[in-house]
Amino acid sequence: MPLLERLQVSNHVDQIFISNGSNLFLEKKIEGLVESSPIDFLKDHWKNNNKLIFLGSIGAVVRLISPFVRSKHNDPAILVMDSKAKNVITLLGGHKQGGDSFANELAAALEAEVICTSDSFTERRIPLDCFGEGWGWERGGADVDWRKLMIRQSKEQKNIIFQSQGSKLWQKLKGCSNCSFLAKNDPISFENINLYIGQENSNICSWHPPTIIIGIGCERNTDEMVIQRAIDKSLNQNGLSLLSISGLATIDKKNDEIGLLNLSKKNEWPIYFFSASELSQVNVPTPSNVVLNEMGTASVAEAAALLLGAQSGRLIQEKQIFYSNEDEFGAVTIALVELSKPFAPQKGELHLIGSGPGDLEMLTSDSRRALTRCAAWIGYTPYLDYLESIRRPDQVRIDSKLTFERDRCEYALELAKEGARVALISSGDSGIYGMAGLALEIWLNEKIDSRPLFQVHPGISSFQMAAAKLGAPFMNDFCSISLSDLLTPWNQIERRIKNAAIGDFVIAIFNPKSIKRDWQLKKTVDLLLEFRKPSTPVAIAREVGRPDETLEIYTLETLPFNQVDMFTILVIGNSQSAIKNNKFLTPRGYLPN
Repeated sequence: MPLLERLQVSNHVDQIFISNGSNLFLEKKIEGLVESSPIDFLKDHWKNNNKLIFLGSIGAVVRLISPFVRSKHNDPAILVMDSKAKNVITLLGGHKQGGDSFANELAAALEAEVICTSDSFTERRIPLDCFGEGWGWERGGADVDWRKLMIRQSKEQKNIIFQSQGSKLWQKLKGCSNCSFLAKNDPISFENINLYIGQENSNICSWHPPTIIIGIGCERNTDEMVIQRAIDKSLNQNGLSLLSISGLATIDKKNDEIGLLNLSKKNEWPIYFFSASELSQVNVPTPSNVVLNEMGTASVAEAAALLLGAQSGRLIQEKQIFYSNEDEFGAVTIALVELSKPFAPQKGELHLIGSGPGDLEMLTSDSRRALTRCAAWIGYTPYLDYLESIRRPDQVRIDSKLTFERDRCEYALELAKEGARVALISSGDSGIYGMAGLALEIWLNEKIDSRPLFQVHPGISSFQMAAAKLGAPFMNDFCSISLSDLLTPWNQIERRIKNAAIGDFVIAIFNPKSIKRDWQLKKTVDLLLEFRKPSTPVAIAREVGRPDETLEIYTLETLPFNQVDMFTILVIGNSQSAIKNNKFLTPRGYLPN
């Protein structure tokens, strides 16, 4: 019962089913719990886009599902867990249906062990038949060809790959050792390629990044079928795949066009609307006075497509008009824009992850789960080093240097806008002197329909870790202050120090001293001594949670400045703080002296 509730609360499951007559069902009601026979449940939910989690023994599950199993291409992902959530096992649908990746997410959230038996998992190879989802790409090609591709990979035979679109960061991974990548200027024929990554239509295994924008203009009440056929013909004429569509673009006067809206929803193509005044500012090759008189702009299809792809798009099909058949209604104008890099913010995810002080035991299950979702990890090199042991062979590591925080945030956001799932990693808690604030500022500057999912995952801050090691220094009101004046003027920092001293706050000092900033700490201590006794306890917590951790306790009067650096957190007590049996204690309430 607790496990079922936990899965539901964490949004890992949409609905919970339980066998008829189960005592568990009678003991306690869970919101949304459905009582059903196993056979009826499987009849209703045995679909290839489902992920089904069974709690119980593998043997029982195998016997239960065996009459329904047909093929790896049509069956759902089947995961099995024991009732204590010690193990998560992928039974079916590990690759195409996303079972392996979902098992990794569940295991991270539940602190369980993942058991996968696929070749790519055990041999630490990139699963070529499913890795593209993490980058926001759509899979094309016949199932039989994908099976051949994966057999070649399992036999360690070379797979020849040509990629014309999308991020190529994944090509540098060690799991690509049996892949041969063709250069852009190599003679290309789909007959001698095993895997194609790009926007063209092909009859082989392919991943299609979203790089084609469809500009649309249409008569009022045009039938959905007419619009679909116009898009199909336009892409076929240009040798492009429907799976490469980034989105639809049109004028805002079409925001209630039923056929257009239905088509967008059915195909999961986002639709972007622009005003006539916005569209009229775009230079197009074939403006029309007729359209200008009716719409207030000389172009809809071309202008909308170009406007959506303004940063990296080029027009590859000028507007073309498609008419309805006798039994249909309406007419459609189509223009195509090709993007130099993918654009699919509705698929992208930007996860701000606090990795904790350093020890993997201090990584929260929420952060660990987010890390398993992401195709790319971006962060300062030492922070990525702490997490390296849990990075999978299909996850890209992107190292960054200190002080390049804005570049790091912008790069992570750009990848997420392409449709990728991205982890932007800080040490400690990313919301405490970490990357979350800057990343959020940059994210908020994006247009609403260009924003990927943004989620902050809390971590354990170094000051929390220091407190736990020292005793209980933050039992009463406290604050944290950074002495770095790179982003905050010193006069403002000084005012905060004085106010904290006057308010008798316990203080956690971040960034106390560096090679270039060697006077601020002495100034801080001098300010505090105006309001606090020289005997006030001060703890130097250095490299907390890491192999070189040291913890030493002094006073404001005896604090050795030469032992403090950027890897140090200082904990400065208030008037009630005391050291007893080598433990730092601040009482929960104020006691008489």
